[in-house]
Amino acid sequence: MYKLNLDIQQFIGQYWQQQPLVIKQAFPDFVDPIGADELAGLACEEEIASRVVVTKDKDWELIQGPFEDYDKFGETHWQLLVQAVNHWYPDAQPLVEAFRFLPDWRFDDLMASFATPKGGVGPHFDNYDVFIIQGEGQRRWKVGDKLADTRNVKTRGDNPDSPLIDDFEPIIDIVLEKGDVLYIPPGFPHCGETLSLAMSYSIGFRAPSQQELVSQIADELIDTNQGQQRFTSSEEGSAPGIISASHQAGIMALLTQLSQDPDCYQAVLGKLLSQNRFELDICEGEEAYSTQELLDALEQGASIRRIGGLKVLRLEDDASSRLFINGEVHPLPGTDEATLQQLCNRVILSPDEALALCRQAEVLELLCQLINKGYCYLSE
Repeated sequence: MYKLNLDIQQFIGQYWQQQPLVIKQAFPDFVDPIGADELAGLACEEEIASRVVVTKDKDWELIQGPFEDYDKFGETHWQLLVQAVNHWYPDAQPLVEAFRFLPDWRFDDLMASFATPKGGVGPHFDNYDVFIIQGEGQRRWKVGDKLADTRNVKTRGDNPDSPLIDDFEPIIDIVLEKGDVLYIPPGFPHCGETLSLAMSYSIGFRAPSQQELVSQIADELIDTNQGQQRFTSSEEGSAPGIISASHQAGIMALLTQLSQDPDCYQAVLGKLLSQNRFELDICEGEEAYSTQELLDALEQGASIRRIGGLKVLRLEDDASSRLFINGEVHPLPGTDEATLQQLCNRVILSPDEALALCRQAEVLELLCQLINKGYCYLSE
């Protein structure tokens, strides 16, 4: 179990999405949840997103996985990055749990890194929040002040395809040691350099972009045959080739109406925010469980666990009684709010908890369905 040494309310009020923060010994007696060999093993798999970054004088080289060996990279100036480790390595889940004081819909993934001396990433910025947790070894991190406009940042060598930006004046310059955490909000430039063989972990939190929202809304309107209203007006422009300001505002007001109608946007948000960017490790059994077989297993002491990274979400003030799971809607019209919240918040259901929930027939059906789809599994 990882317990974060942090005043949560102070952090949310003073730093979250506002200022970077170094938390020395955020995890006293920190133990790496995964070793370098296990991480390299994950990077052998085709379905797991991995890459090696080779550091050069004024640039970097990015090589996509999977990888069978690393001898060609030498002993310095490179690092291995593996995304969504929490999806594929259950022992990493307790580290994710330490950050669940932030809502699950924001959570992106746990990325793990093995880095050699001088390995790292040059100066860059991200459009999401990240907590960097230092495991074995040491890494030096520099963080600059927030960029005024991330849309027009000068890239390294004026190369528009480069992910690197020009050097910056650091407001933080720190060597992270085992158990230290660095929090970086969106838009703050930063770079890291490895001082000794090191393991580190990045926990990212991401919100949807306007593009993602508009795309999801369009898909929902098409799927449900909504959004048929058209613009009407009582006056027309003075010239045939002009789109008047009032017409512009009236047409765009159609979108505003959609954004103010819960029947339109709640399903959109639930589906969008419960999806994952990275592939899940679906855990389907050889044979499907019946509801009676599930009850028998629970009575014999089995627990129900979610697979790593699965999001089970409930919308506050939802017009319907339902859950959103991995981009899908699961109606539960007869289930009370307390039960819905328990299903959302608990990653593991003990045998007694699961049996109590399964007294409600539609909850029993849902849990059986999730197990048969490979979203949950039974464990001792």
